[in-house]
Amino acid sequence: MERAEKREFVTELHETFKGSGAIVVARYAGLTVAQMNDLRSKMRAQGATVKVAKNRLAKIALQGTDAAQIAGLFEGQTLVAYSTDPIAAPKVANDYAKGNDKLVILGGSMGTTVLDAEGVKALASLPSLDELRAKLVGMIQTPATRIAAVVAAPAAQLARVFGAYARKDEAA
Repeated sequence: MERAEKREFVTELHETFKGSGAIVVARYAGLTVAQMNDLRSKMRAQGATVKVAKNRLAKIALQGTDAAQIAGLFEGQTLVAYSTDPIAAPKVANDYAKGNDKLVILGGSMGTTVLDAEGVKALASLPSLDELRAKLVGMIQTPATRIAAVVAAPAAQLARVFGAYARKDEAA
């Protein structure tokens, strides 16, 4: 890379780190190209991204962001996974690391909170934003259907009483 390309890459990565909900740093030594492409496609499907950057450039890009404290994690062959959803990148990285022992999660950050490997795993166990939204909508809708059933119940009871009287009169 030339100096101008490096400057542009660092600026782009800096803006990405600023807008990320979560950042995961992992060691990827020993992963094949096919495995890396598989990881990238799984991340992309969940709205996350994986980048392999030179450690020196990644450390420079972290300066001035909320995640600046994780600069010490960038040693050896590292990759960065990030997403605007604070759960997506940690969840995919953790799931992939379970199936492939060559991907080792080193840590990460969520906003200003620095996470170790266990923190990333704990974050990955939480439901995603979409799952939380679905649960919230379900919780909001449930009382409404109950209220509608309670309000409709007296009218239904009256209709049954009137129906019983009508059958009684027809039989007589």
